Amino acid sequence: MGNDAMDPVDARLAARLAQLRAERGWSLGELADRSGVSRSTLSRAERAEISPTASMLNRLCGVYGRTMSQLLSEVEAEPAQVVRAAGQAVWQDAASGFVRRSVSPPHPGLRGELVEGRLTAGADIAYDRPPVPGLEQHIWVVDGTLEVTAQDVEHRLAAGDCLRLRVWGPTRFHCPGPGDVRYALVVVLP
Repeated sequence: MGNDAMDPVDARLAARLAQLRAERGWSLGELADRSGVSRSTLSRAERAEISPTASMLNRLCGVYGRTMSQLLSEVEAEPAQVVRAAGQAVWQDAASGFVRRSVSPPHPGLRGELVEGRLTAGADIAYDRPPVPGLEQHIWVVDGTLEVTAQDVEHRLAAGDCLRLRVWGPTRFHCPGPGDVRYALVVVLP
């Protein structure tokens, strides 16, 4: 797909990823060593030849000390106090069946944000580390079933259930089905 057909958010995200690496004076090799993402994949992502996966963005956010919402908000327009439904940024990782809506994106002076997540039945996303150690998360299932694994403990959440935790290590989000799952995620910086 040519850059003319590239989603504008993906194109701005690619430019921001390249800018973050340049600000630190890192080569692609140095970033690959720090993030565990291959040089070729990083290069393609920075040139907007591919759209990064959720796991890849999570690794890069960890290296850059940002949450995923912070990174994605940096490629959006200035945040407003009222975030209208039509203006909420939606990002999807089609390969994993993950759709992420930034309901209340990061805002200067605020430590929390609200995200809507949707996973298709069978979707399974593993994050090898939090983007910020000690990140506080509140995961409230709106529809469906969600299995969240954190600190080697699996939590099976049904509609209405809420899991509250601080994230220090790997996590996994899995939608066992039979239907899709929709959940609200409140993220609070430590």
